[in-house]
Amino acid sequence: MASSGLEQDLSKLSLLKDSYPQAVESNESDPAKLSSTIFPAAEYSPAEKTEISSWLTTASHIASSSEDAAKSAERLSSLNAHLATRTTLLGSKPSVADIALYSRLAPMVKGWDDETRTGEHGYHHIVRWVDFVQNAKLFGLKVEEKVDVHPDQVVFYPKPIDQKAEKERKKKEKAAAAAAGADTAAKAGGTVTSAASEGAQKAENATPKTKGKKDVGETIAAAVGAEAPTEKKAKKEKRPKPQKNAPAAEKPLSPSLIDLRVAHIIKAVKHPEADSLYVSTVDCGDAAGTEHTSEYEGKTVRTVCSGLNGLIPLEEMQNRKIVAVCNLKPVKMRGIQSAAMVLAASPRLAEGEEDKHAGPVELVNPPEGAEAGERVYFEGWEGEPEGMLNPKKKVWDYCQVGFLTTSEKVAAFNPGAVEQLKESGKKDLALLRTKGGVCTVPTLTGAIIR
Repeated sequence: MASSGLEQDLSKLSLLKDSYPQAVESNESDPAKLSSTIFPAAEYSPAEKTEISSWLTTASHIASSSEDAAKSAERLSSLNAHLATRTTLLGSKPSVADIALYSRLAPMVKGWDDETRTGEHGYHHIVRWVDFVQNAKLFGLKVEEKVDVHPDQVVFYPKPIDQKAEKERKKKEKAAAAAAGADTAAKAGGTVTSAASEGAQKAENATPKTKGKKDVGETIAAAVGAEAPTEKKAKKEKRPKPQKNAPAAEKPLSPSLIDLRVAHIIKAVKHPEADSLYVSTVDCGDAAGTEHTSEYEGKTVRTVCSGLNGLIPLEEMQNRKIVAVCNLKPVKMRGIQSAAMVLAASPRLAEGEEDKHAGPVELVNPPEGAEAGERVYFEGWEGEPEGMLNPKKKVWDYCQVGFLTTSEKVAAFNPGAVEQLKESGKKDLALLRTKGGVCTVPTLTGAIIR
C-alpha cells in the first residue's frame, strides 16, 4: 500500500487526470486499484501490487532537487538496467507507476544531449521506455509536448541483452545472497551440523563409556533427543539408468527448412560504421520475449543489417513489407547484431563475370494484404522450418543456389539447380507464395535471389 504522500501526488498528477477521466471519477487512491481502474485488462499479483508502490516511491525521488548528483546518477543507472529487458516497469503490464515516473522523467530527458541519451554510457533504455510510454496505444496518454526521440541521432548501439546470460547472472546473485544469509545464520547460532556435533560431544561425555564402540547414530540421537536407530537402513537397490533418447532423424535437405516470413520494415537508418549497410527495425511476427528481439512502439522487433545502402534508396526502406529469412544464426555486422536477412533479387552474372555489387537490386514483395509473421513457402516444398539453421549443414548455402525470378517476375525455387537435390525426383519450378498469393519483384526476370 502506498503512503498518503504518494497517494496525494497521484491525485494531483495532471497527466493522469487528463488521460484517464475514469481515474478522477473513481476517486481511488490505492495505486494498485487505480491501475486496475485505468487498465482493466491487466491483473496484478500481490508481488506486482507491492512493486507498483515501490516504483511510485522511486518516482518521488527521481529528478528531486534535494538529491545529490551521484545518488541521482546511481538511481538512473539502476532504472536503465531494469528497463533493459522490460517494456514497462512491471515487465509488460502497464500501471500508474509508469505514468508517474514518466511525468518526472520526461522533462529531464528533454534536456539531455545525445551523449547522455544514447552515448556508450548513456541511458538508452530509459529513452526507449519514455518514447514507448508517450506513444504506445497501450497507455493512450494525452501528452502536450512529447520528448523528441530521433533514431538517426543514436551515438552508440549497445549490445543486445543475452537473455540466457541475464538469467544465469540473476541465478548467481540469488545463490550468493543465499550463501551470505547462511554465513550470517552460522555466525549467529552455528550451523545445524555444528550444533549437533556439540550436542553429541556433551552426550558422549555424560554417558558412561563401554568397552565396545558406541553406535554413532545413538550418540547423535541422544544429543537431539531422538530414539536411537536399532537397525541399519537397507541399502537402496541400484536402478538401471534410463536410456537416453535416440537422436532425432536428420531431416532431408529442403527449402522448407528455411524460415521464410512476411516481415514489416518499420524504419531503416544508415549504419553508423559502414557505408554499404542499412540498419532496419523489422517486425517478423515474433512473440514477446523471443530471443534476439526487442520492443519498439509496442511491437516485438528484430534488428536487421542489410548491404543495400547505395542500391536501394533509404526512403524505399521505410514502412514496407518484405520477405525475410528468420532462422539464420545472428551475426554481428560492424558492431551491430543482425537477427534476420532481407530477400532481394539481382541480375544473374555471366560466366566469369565479377560481382561488383553495383545493382540493380529489387526487394522481394509479398502479396498485397500479407501480415508480418505470415509463413512464406515454395509450392510443393511445404514443411516445418528449423528453429535455427546449423551453419555446418549449409542448408541455406545449398538451397539458395536455386532461388530465382521467373519471366513473370515471380520469386521461385529451381531444385534442378541444387546439386544435392538432383536425386530428389523434383524438377519443376516451385513458386514462392503465402496463403494469399505469390511473391514478386518489380522488374527483374531470370534474376538470382539472395
